[in-house]
Amino acid sequence: MKGSKPSGRDGGEGQDRSFRRIFREYGRAVLIALALAVMIRSAVVEAYVVPTGSMLETIQMGDRILTNKMAYSLRLPLTGLEIAPMGEIRRGDVVVFDPPQGDIPYVKRVIGLPGERIEIRDKVVLVGGKPLSEPYVRYVDSRIYPQTVQPRDNLGPFVVPEGRLFVMGDNRDESFDSRFWGFVDERDIKGRAVAVLWSWETGAWHPRWSRLLRPMN
Repeated sequence: MKGSKPSGRDGGEGQDRSFRRIFREYGRAVLIALALAVMIRSAVVEAYVVPTGSMLETIQMGDRILTNKMAYSLRLPLTGLEIAPMGEIRRGDVVVFDPPQGDIPYVKRVIGLPGERIEIRDKVVLVGGKPLSEPYVRYVDSRIYPQTVQPRDNLGPFVVPEGRLFVMGDNRDESFDSRFWGFVDERDIKGRAVAVLWSWETGAWHPRWSRLLRPMN
């Protein structure tokens, strides 16, 4: 009795099963990787592009900044629900937050903390009546406006409410910030900016190598 040989059809079905198994394994790995990426982006770190010059010279237009989203609180991924506090917001921190108006996150520096008495007098910020040392600030306009005209150069005094923050841009004369639209709710803080991840020269389409992985001042 002659032995039977496997048909070409059986061999083809075996190859199909192998391909399907490999496809399922790779597909499962890709899905797991995507889920982890979403969770990390939602709860741990996230990069933001800075489109304006309100934080010059600290942050340049075209910088992509890396934000530590666990700096102040641990939140449930995809929900924003706070699970546990992680750290305190400090004066001088550069923070990313949802603004009181609009949908695009803002990046500003924390100037006034809850309960503090803040005043701006001829561009100089006073906290508790004492001038604040601000080596990061840039001024581009020598004019000084009275508060009756606009709040850019003179404002207050006022006390920052509990649960709120007073924030300003480093490019002080060209920043739309708490002087104009009020306080930031601490619950709207998305994280602390910790470094420039990378940066592109505006309109030139080439990287600024000197700003690569530059720590935030």
